[in-house]
Amino acid sequence: MPTTTRDAEITVKRSRFIATAAPAADRGAALAVVEAARATHPDARHHCWAWQGRSSAGSSDDGEPAGTAGRPILGVIGHKGLIDAVVVISRYFGGIKLGAGGLVRAYAGAAEAVLADLPSAALQAMIEQSVNMRFADEQPLRHWLAGQPDVSLISIEYGVGVTARVRLPVSLHADFADWCAARGVRGQNDGD
Repeated sequence: MPTTTRDAEITVKRSRFIATAAPAADRGAALAVVEAARATHPDARHHCWAWQGRSSAGSSDDGEPAGTAGRPILGVIGHKGLIDAVVVISRYFGGIKLGAGGLVRAYAGAAEAVLADLPSAALQAMIEQSVNMRFADEQPLRHWLAGQPDVSLISIEYGVGVTARVRLPVSLHADFADWCAARGVRGQNDGD
């Protein structure tokens, strides 16, 4: 999994909203990112967050009125189609109340700012896999990889056959395994 984190900041009526986006394979990893934001911004009044996993999600308004922070952040993550991703927004209160609608817009805006122009692979869980194949399978592999989003061919080694290392989103692992099985290609996961 990439260790890339991104930060962005917006100001709304003197309140600062500092957003951090990071990959998080599970709720525990997401909460670790939240705790890191708390440590980085200890004077912030709120640390609101949302996490989208493969089959579950979570969010927190962290003292803001119910539904004004976590859900809007989660909505932006969902709109971007991200999985295994967390966004934490630390708010420094600027002295002017924003109201429920203003808070929703501010938190969604900060989440949008940190996720803007983000390649979808940047916050996805990734795996690397080595595959051993015949020489005749190299070009079909390259063709399959070229037709998939967010995959990369890391290396090719030639010997008795061909050994290729690929990096792909976990969400494509089953499709890749099916492709390998159909061609008789052997593979193994190298880790995240």
